[in-house]
Amino acid sequence: MSGGEIAALIAAIAFAVLVVFVIRLLAQVQKTVASVSTTVEEANKTIRVVTKDVDVLTSEVEGLLVKTNTLLNDVNGKVATIDPLFTAVADLGESISELNRSGKNAVAKLGAVGKTTAQATVAGKVGQTALKFFNQQRKQNANSKSE
Repeated sequence: MSGGEIAALIAAIAFAVLVVFVIRLLAQVQKTVASVSTTVEEANKTIRVVTKDVDVLTSEVEGLLVKTNTLLNDVNGKVATIDPLFTAVADLGESISELNRSGKNAVAKLGAVGKTTAQATVAGKVGQTALKFFNQQRKQNANSKSE
């Protein structure tokens, strides 16, 4: 064998080894691509299911929003109806407060009149007692003069 033939044989063996490694690499790449393909397919199925669920939820949420808006409008109407009642209650509260103030003022004035009346009553009783005393003194003086 000549040097060229040996070089050709080494090149052929190296090429064969290279082909074997490339084939093994391609086999692993094929397995990886198959795995990725399966994962993408499962992801697509999951996305379809989630999309359907989201569509159902969306329609339910829309229904809930419509009902909520109706209920809110109803509550707003009822609150508007009740507003005059709260105004009347507030006015009544103010009237009761004014009545309480007037009552307190009247009691204070009656207390002052009561003190004055009590003083006048005491003065009147003192006057009556003094009058009785003087009348008795006159009678005694009149009796003593007639005896």
